[in-house]
Amino acid sequence: MTADFLQLGLAHYLTLGAILFSIGVVGIFLNRRNLIVVLMSIELMLLAVNMNFVAFSHYMGDLAGQIFVFFILTVAAAESAIGLAILVVLFRQFHSVNVEDLDHLRG
Repeated sequence: MTADFLQLGLAHYLTLGAILFSIGVVGIFLNRRNLIVVLMSIELMLLAVNMNFVAFSHYMGDLAGQIFVFFILTVAAAESAIGLAILVVLFRQFHSVNVEDLDHLRG
């Protein structure tokens, strides 16, 4: 006995992906001061796109979207590691993670 109301379709995944992507965009526009929140918002946007890739890949019956997600996750992990390393160096230099304090880096 299966419950038909628990069946999730492509539209449900796309709606959730759009909501997550919108939260990421709002996070970037509302909080431009804290670099950690900006990085987290970018990661949220990337994960929303990845979820859409997986949903479309499953819907179309093709594995190309799921393989593409692995490449995106690899690049996102490298971006996070480099971004956090830069953030640690900047925090040691300026004792702040505010984006406005990074104006001192201009030549």
